[in-house]
Amino acid sequence: MSLPTPSSETAPAFPESPVSLAELRARAAELGLDVGAALAVPGEEGERYRRWVADGFAGAMDYMVRTLEVRADPRVLLPGARSVVVVAFPYGDGQRRDRPPPGSARIARYARSKEYHGVLLDRVRKLRRVFEDPLARAFVDTGPVLEKAWARRAGLGWVGKHTHLVSRSLGSWFHLGVIVTRREVEASEPHSDHCGRCTRCLDACPTGAIRPDRPFRLDARLCISYLTIELRGPIPEADRPLLGEWVFGCDLCVEACPWNRFAVAARDHRLAAEAVAPGWTPEALLDLDTGAFEATFRGTPVKRAGRAGLLRNAAVVLGNRRDPSAVPRLARVLREEPDALVRGHAAWALGRIGGDGARSALRAAAAQEADPEARREVLGALGAGGLSSP
Repeated sequence: MSLPTPSSETAPAFPESPVSLAELRARAAELGLDVGAALAVPGEEGERYRRWVADGFAGAMDYMVRTLEVRADPRVLLPGARSVVVVAFPYGDGQRRDRPPPGSARIARYARSKEYHGVLLDRVRKLRRVFEDPLARAFVDTGPVLEKAWARRAGLGWVGKHTHLVSRSLGSWFHLGVIVTRREVEASEPHSDHCGRCTRCLDACPTGAIRPDRPFRLDARLCISYLTIELRGPIPEADRPLLGEWVFGCDLCVEACPWNRFAVAARDHRLAAEAVAPGWTPEALLDLDTGAFEATFRGTPVKRAGRAGLLRNAAVVLGNRRDPSAVPRLARVLREEPDALVRGHAAWALGRIGGDGARSALRAAAAQEADPEARREVLGALGAGGLSSP
């Protein structure tokens, strides 16, 4: 990535006087933001991040590896940086338990509203004006910064055993924004940990991405959010049954956290409204062609998975349900779907469901499937559960 490297002779001037925390909080409150600040001095977070990458926990997220040194030290991102300012902005409807309609596939709560990046970034950029620093950098979930680590140091909460940020006043249903500035800002008091002996989040994870014997460390390769969003190829077969009903993201560990009894509703209606209707079924998702996918999920986080990724996930959910009524829809996917990734996962789902209809569809696919990976899935499904028998 390209980083600014202004010299002291060319960098635009800005006021040298520090910004008080009271002044910063007053302006943030006008924008509906909770805010804190920390000195831009690297801490132990950078070393923990290096170990996390070295352990391979980033999976296929190469961008997390490429930007390692930048994430470890904000002064690499912005030479002369003195402060890191972090804001929190709630989303969703607060404490209400998520109860999707019967038959629907699950989509993470944050992804069902309009795209949050633009909504929050507009407010973060307005807050940035307080610093009068023309080189200050503002990010919402897109910059090479360790948002949660800086949020803890800025006093907004603590990083829980599930690796999410937790706040005593907001719970965990909130987004973070970050400003890196050359202006000195009065630092907040770092937040202490309040997880105690609780392991509810760890116990709630079905994949072992977070575990009781390894709290505070996430193996992204096993995380349902990673598998349904970041992973672009086939989902490992051993992990597919663990996805359960999730077609995009996962909220299980966050839902389990007792601190969410203090969660508050979104302060902007765009982050509370259900732009993605909660009633989407996996069968209906499999019917989306490229145009319908774009029209349905434009302006929402779900678009990040891409059409093939979302339909791949929908097929896995149907395989997990093992409902014979899904066989005709999956058989049509095997015959007509242009994307081999989706066809392959539809074949796996048919193998899980079984029955004469599934066997017939898989045999027909075995006779015509040209893609090597999809064909491997078809043949594997035929051999599953006795489907290869006459």
